Amino acid sequence: MTASARLGESDALELYADSSIHDLGAKAFAFSQRLHPEPYRTYVVDRNINYANWCTAKCTFCNFKADPPPTRGRPDLPDGYVLSFDAIGAKIQELIDIGGTQVLMQGGLVPPDILGFDWYLDLLRFIKRQFPRIHTHAFSPPEIFAFHQVFGMSIRDVLLRLQDAGLDTIPGGGAEILVDRVRDRISRGKSRTDEYLAVMREAHGIGMRTTITMMFGHIETVAERIEHLRRVRDLQDETGGFTAFISWTFQPENTPLGRVRQPTAEAMEAAAANGTDVRDGEHLVLADAHDYLRTLAMARLFLDNIPNVQASWVTQGPKIGQLALFFGANDMGSVMMEENVVSAAGTTYRLTEPEIRRLITDAGWQPQKRNCYYEPVA
Repeated sequence: MTASARLGESDALELYADSSIHDLGAKAFAFSQRLHPEPYRTYVVDRNINYANWCTAKCTFCNFKADPPPTRGRPDLPDGYVLSFDAIGAKIQELIDIGGTQVLMQGGLVPPDILGFDWYLDLLRFIKRQFPRIHTHAFSPPEIFAFHQVFGMSIRDVLLRLQDAGLDTIPGGGAEILVDRVRDRISRGKSRTDEYLAVMREAHGIGMRTTITMMFGHIETVAERIEHLRRVRDLQDETGGFTAFISWTFQPENTPLGRVRQPTAEAMEAAAANGTDVRDGEHLVLADAHDYLRTLAMARLFLDNIPNVQASWVTQGPKIGQLALFFGANDMGSVMMEENVVSAAGTTYRLTEPEIRRLITDAGWQPQKRNCYYEPVA
């Protein structure tokens, strides 16, 4: 697919609405094959470390955060914590012991009276001193933007100081849907669309690569999913800094958003009979495996300038994760030695490295371990 033939937003919406899942998947698979004709499909061995869960944001899809003092104490939220450097070091050593190559670290939007900026710098220096070969993939754009706000520095200065202390790349967490109507409903107190993208733009500007994500299957419309993809593609045209697109479906269990009213059975039946989409931007409409695969395929076709697309077995399970390799994904994601945020919402899928390798092999490719830049490693 060339830039001159690329999909517009109306084209993508029509493609999603009118194509069968088989046709859409075949188009995405063919495009992925052109980008990745190599005989292997990749995965990474890493560990998610949530260094703290105190958070000032009011995200309705989250069951992991703890309200900071003095508003803590809600019985439906967990207690707050900050991991010690020793605890974080022990987790990284366990990762190294199984052949891991990178650590993903994210936390809540922690108030400055709990953690000052020097704490983050000292953490990065500690990791680089103790584990010099570990790639540090840390601090999502909402965290970076919060550092900018509460510590009174420009986004660029925040990033430069973190980079100097040992930060290698930034994960794309916190994107959800990059449409302010949706963010204002489900991500209150977190960076808005332009603020999120400003962090990514500045990171790319200092030579730092990042991933980009999308969490869908809640109150967004399909058109808003496509708007999200367009904002991402536009920034990639400008900077070229995204290494991969990673999407997953909202997990409703134990979350406030999961209790939002859903369309009636009559509305669902009428939409199915008329061949229309029941999503109206107000009701909660969860994404099933069919919706996940269709959206994944559409994203692969629309994001013609992002080289890699990751499967989401963490929310979809191993078989749909494997099937995603035929719907545009070229990477099976992470062994994910530890995961806390999605599992707090009720999802508990786990895979070992041998299991991920077997899924790739059974799908017809060679399994290949990679690093954060999607380069093969031994």
